[in-house]
Amino acid sequence: MQQVDALREQFPEAARDIKLNLQSVLTSGTPSLSTAQRWGVALACAVAARNPRLRDAIAHAAQEAGPEVIEDAKAAAVLMGMNNVYYRFRHMIGKESYSEKPARLRMTRLAQVAGNKVDFELMCLAVSAINGCERCMQAHEKVVLEGGLTEEHVHDAVRIAASVHAAAVALELT
Repeated sequence: MQQVDALREQFPEAARDIKLNLQSVLTSGTPSLSTAQRWGVALACAVAARNPRLRDAIAHAAQEAGPEVIEDAKAAAVLMGMNNVYYRFRHMIGKESYSEKPARLRMTRLAQVAGNKVDFELMCLAVSAINGCERCMQAHEKVVLEGGLTEEHVHDAVRIAASVHAAAVALELT
């Protein structure tokens, strides 16, 4: 967490709230989430936010969650980077003809997670929130809730997504 704290100290005054929010969501501010869930979601979101300094700092802190969580977080960010574009397009265009066509995009990693499947889906949900894909958020939220997590888990994961994304924006100001 030291590397994340060092980055937080670089945030400009305009991002004071984000500095506090990031610390909160990565420590005691997401009580419903396990350590693996918190760091998996944070890392997946940092990868999706595309700020190398933030990604590397969170990846270092996420090591406490284990290598499976780190691999799943990276895979969730990459797969949602593809799926969110594709399914957001289909949804926003709204033509039945596109919805009838098969995606023909490889997504086998979605079914072959390294760690916990429900936690992986929570990571996918959080990344989908960053990427703004309504269909993917709905689909992953359904799987997460059916898998035994609660709306509180979802809420905390999206709070992490929002804070990590804002942190990436803040770092662009420095």
